[in-house]
Amino acid sequence: MGVFERLSTLIKSNLNDLISSAEHPEKMLNQLIVDMRTQLARAKQHVAGAIADEKRLHDQAEAELRQAQDWENRAVLAVREGRDDLARQALERQHEHLTRGQQMHVAWTAHRYETEKLKGALRELHDKIEEAKRKKNLLVARHKRVEAHDRIAETMSSLSERSSLDAFARMEERIDQAERQVRASAEIDAEFSGDKLASEFAQLERAAGGGQSVDLRLRALKQQMGILPAVTAGGADAADASKRLGAGGDGGGSGGKGDTPGGE
Repeated sequence: MGVFERLSTLIKSNLNDLISSAEHPEKMLNQLIVDMRTQLARAKQHVAGAIADEKRLHDQAEAELRQAQDWENRAVLAVREGRDDLARQALERQHEHLTRGQQMHVAWTAHRYETEKLKGALRELHDKIEEAKRKKNLLVARHKRVEAHDRIAETMSSLSERSSLDAFARMEERIDQAERQVRASAEIDAEFSGDKLASEFAQLERAAGGGQSVDLRLRALKQQMGILPAVTAGGADAADASKRLGAGGDGGGSGGKGDTPGGE
């Protein structure tokens, strides 16, 4: 039974602890399965030897019992022939074979019981090895997942501020600076070459146009919301005339009043 105890101890060892301490867990687990299979093969040899011994005892017991029966038959023959002396000797031989046969039968019965126990232990160990193989596959898969996680973490840590991402950020800043430099050079060129007065009036016109556009959009929004009354076509002409009169000054207003019919 020593081989079974060693194999059982090997199977019951904590594979999770071995995984954490092994440099190459997958190789270690594969070797462990190979070792267990080797031990199982040896255990099978021991069990096969025990079964062979059990069969030999059984055959010997049966042979002794057959010999006892043969000598009993000879004793019967001697009695029929009137040879009591031979009958006595035959009965002695019959008793000797019967005694040995019964003893061997008892030994065979006990050996068969032990052999059945060995066969049961062998089946149990085989099932445990199969379970260890399945657990090995799960542990290897878990270990590979841990390795993959470590590689991802290592890759992410390498993408730090001093990595290529930082180089991209620095390149973006350099390009932005170059664009600002180009715009500054253009402003300097416009300052010292070309018509500065025309440029200033162009800026004023753009500002005035933008402001008027905003005022018109604001007025239209208020009219849409009902805050201001909607302007009809005639009203729009009057508004435009009012804007023009306001732009002409007070003198234009007085002249208009003097031309009114019925004025003094």
